[in-house]
Amino acid sequence: MILTDRQILEEIEKGTIKIEPYDRSCLGTNSYDVHLGKYLASYRDEVLDARKHNQIDVFEIPEEGYVLEPGKLYLGVTEEYTETHAHVPFLEGKSSVGRLGIDIHATAGKGDVGFCNHWTLEISVSQKVRVYHNMPIGQLIYFVVNGGIENYYNQKANAKYNDRTPYPVESMMWKNTF
Repeated sequence: MILTDRQILEEIEKGTIKIEPYDRSCLGTNSYDVHLGKYLASYRDEVLDARKHNQIDVFEIPEEGYVLEPGKLYLGVTEEYTETHAHVPFLEGKSSVGRLGIDIHATAGKGDVGFCNHWTLEISVSQKVRVYHNMPIGQLIYFVVNGGIENYYNQKANAKYNDRTPYPVESMMWKNTF
């Protein structure tokens, strides 16, 4: 089941969902709109290595916006910091964003119960497009969990993305053993 607007509001009041900053006008029928934060990042190396810590360069989106180029992966971040303590959050792109040829996540659209952070976006575009800080970029959808939870994300010793930051976070695949 997906939470409706009324259920999202109830969960916010209970403290099981937290959104900062929160704006009531961003609440949809069954989702909450999130916005592009002011920072983007790109990898320094052209060839990424899954076994090494690939470095990124972080930069601020200027007032006049920033033109994204096809064939390049950008890491963005949501303006909103979120916490989800009793539901599974999914981040999906808004249809208006998709119609501009912008994909906001390659594979990481699902969060875990206990995820507490800004969302890093894996942005790619099909043609050049100018983006702006605070533009609507996606929507959070919350799914009901059936059953007890043993391992909340924010309590996992090996969780790689727990440090609160308003900046995009690069892949931490290198921390895995393989």
